[in-house]
Amino acid sequence: MKTKYILPAIFMMLISTAWAQTRQSDWWAHFDDPVLDTLIYMGQNNNLDLAQAIKRVEMARQAVREAKSGYYPQISLGVGWDRARTSGYTTRATGSSMTQSYFSVGANLSWEIDLFGRITVKVKEQKGAYRASAEDYTWMCVTIAAEIADYYMQLRTLQQELIVTREHIESQEKVLKITEARKDAGLASMMDVAQAKTTFYSTQASLCNLETEVATTINAIAVLTGTYPQEMQGMLSAPAPQPNAEWTLDTDVSPELLRNRPDVREAEYEVEEYAAALGVEKKQWLPSLALTASVGTEAWRLGDLFKKESFTYAVAPQLSWTVFDGFARNAEIASAREQLMASVDNYNLTLLTAVQEVENAIVTYAQAVKYEQEIGVVLQNAQLYYTLALDRYKQGLDAFINVSDAQITLLQYANELVTARGSVLSAIIALQKTLCLGITD
Repeated sequence: MKTKYILPAIFMMLISTAWAQTRQSDWWAHFDDPVLDTLIYMGQNNNLDLAQAIKRVEMARQAVREAKSGYYPQISLGVGWDRARTSGYTTRATGSSMTQSYFSVGANLSWEIDLFGRITVKVKEQKGAYRASAEDYTWMCVTIAAEIADYYMQLRTLQQELIVTREHIESQEKVLKITEARKDAGLASMMDVAQAKTTFYSTQASLCNLETEVATTINAIAVLTGTYPQEMQGMLSAPAPQPNAEWTLDTDVSPELLRNRPDVREAEYEVEEYAAALGVEKKQWLPSLALTASVGTEAWRLGDLFKKESFTYAVAPQLSWTVFDGFARNAEIASAREQLMASVDNYNLTLLTAVQEVENAIVTYAQAVKYEQEIGVVLQNAQLYYTLALDRYKQGLDAFINVSDAQITLLQYANELVTARGSVLSAIIALQKTLCLGITD
């Protein structure tokens, strides 16, 4: 399922530029995962939120064209035939009624001359709205790419957890057989067997939740790429390793980078839009100069339409100035001024939010890397403890409860390490989304 558009070349160039800004040299390509590359390409072409954003940008572009049309006169052509009968009783002296008919051909012109710049300011307002709409599209491209990448990392993390869990199920099954053999030999009690079975079957039951999460994650990716889940199953159902997370990220935040965020630029263009809107309202205080004119011919017979005596014309320049309107313009200007101030507040809030998101992303990434390293050490010790506990149980030196606890702990930290690596990947994506930071291999 693909969404196709027929758009002007200039507009397509705008969209291509917006996506190129999002890509930042295809930052996701550093994961070295062709499947992820394909998914983001599908999102670029099929995502329905992006399709709606494209339409909004095109609507804003047409609004600019509509505003610019005010610079030009409006010309209309008309061809007609008139027949009219007048009453003979409309005056004090009674007369005869009169009927007349004639053909007419003519052209009418109306033109508001931009004497005080009202149309110019209106065009500026619409241009601000258009730029803001384009930046909204760019920011949506950033968001969609990041969401696809994040869900993809979640999927690969869940699939690795499934692999780890199945490996532990095999290991726990072997331990269960050992306890059963020891019981048959009179070296262990039924309690040991029951404990081994509890651990084994509880681990097996946890597969259901993981498989459910895998399915719902694939469904989420399908929505983001504008496809149906069935189409995604063939591409994503087979487990694959988590992508490479060994990156060096440039976390040097400068104000210029923040100002280049699409959402910040969008807020900036909205300020320009509302500033121009305030200018439009102020221009209503000034006079307006309009010119209306018509030219044509009128004749009773068609053959006389183009004779010199049939020629008609009218020219009517008009200067109008509303002196009093019950203070309506004062209220409109006050409202426009408040809207401008609200947009300034929104710009400042957007900028502060950008700073917060970047700082949070940097801290989250640093802590995620540290946590992964520490969990790796914990897992090594959990593996050692399990090996020792199982050996001592085989030798009859310890109770089986130690082995059971060691199995549960080992599975917990093995999955935790996979999750920690997934958190690092998600933190990298968050950094790319918040600032599109530079990456070095």
